[in-house]
Amino acid sequence: MPFYEDLKVFTGNAHRKLAMDICSYLDIPLGNCEVFKFSNDNTFVRILENIREQDVFLVQPIAYPVNDHLMELLIMIDAAKRASAGRITAVVPYFAYARSDKKDQPRVPITARLVANLIETAGADRVLTLELHAGQIQGFFNIPLDELSAIPRLAQDFKNRDVGNDIVVVATDAGDAKRARNMAQRLDAPLAIVEKVRLGNQERVESTTLIGDVRDKSAIIVDDEIGTGGTVIATANTIRSRGARDIYCYAAHPVLSGEAARVLENSIIKELVVTDSLPIPAEKMGKKTSLISVAPLLGEAIQRIHSGTSVGAMFNGGSA
Repeated sequence: MPFYEDLKVFTGNAHRKLAMDICSYLDIPLGNCEVFKFSNDNTFVRILENIREQDVFLVQPIAYPVNDHLMELLIMIDAAKRASAGRITAVVPYFAYARSDKKDQPRVPITARLVANLIETAGADRVLTLELHAGQIQGFFNIPLDELSAIPRLAQDFKNRDVGNDIVVVATDAGDAKRARNMAQRLDAPLAIVEKVRLGNQERVESTTLIGDVRDKSAIIVDDEIGTGGTVIATANTIRSRGARDIYCYAAHPVLSGEAARVLENSIIKELVVTDSLPIPAEKMGKKTSLISVAPLLGEAIQRIHSGTSVGAMFNGGSA
């Protein structure tokens, strides 16, 4: 039996190009299904091929419009379950609501946990995701979850640039220090941390205190996602005031909400490098923006999950 005979990949409307690129890496066709809305705004899903006892992977980042694409994912999972799929893996490159991962104010929800519960209840057997906002979100699931890291690919991209050795990696806050440290280790560079103060729920950020030395260095700001761009702009302004030279920004998820693309394009940041975990409309692809594909990363993880080999070995060079 051919190795991939019982592997199927389907997608909704969130990011069809990414799903097609993943299938190209796996050398299999994208599964045939229809996902659309009726006139009453109800989402409908129909899988148009046999998936009985198949290993089914549903590729769907929870992209804008978030709630529509979340519902598509849940209904796709239910459709696959009722079609007697052997195993259902929700491939969620971008996990929306991840910033709501704790109670940091009175009488607020932990929406990330709610979304995890919804994916489980819909019938997913496991989840494959990329660069979660916070590690504790893994614990919100009672099913296996594989979290991939975009840092190796981002670090390799920077290594390919002729920037010199006088560089520093900058975390946008203490909570993001681990991700930035991983980047710094791969680049053999020092780490600096900027203290971030979020002003209420208005998506405004103020960066004030800097821990570390950035003077006369090329700085690489590392973050998991860019929403309004406020965090990276505040961080860039802080380190520029402390003497940083060229400033680069690397992030896994280009949410780019509101006027973020324009603000970043007109900022002191020299270049913005992001992955294609989310689709970027043409009008938001500025001259400073570069794109790195995570399709090979996700495709390799899917291949390993399907064959029962280690996903972790992708990052540590082993085979366990």
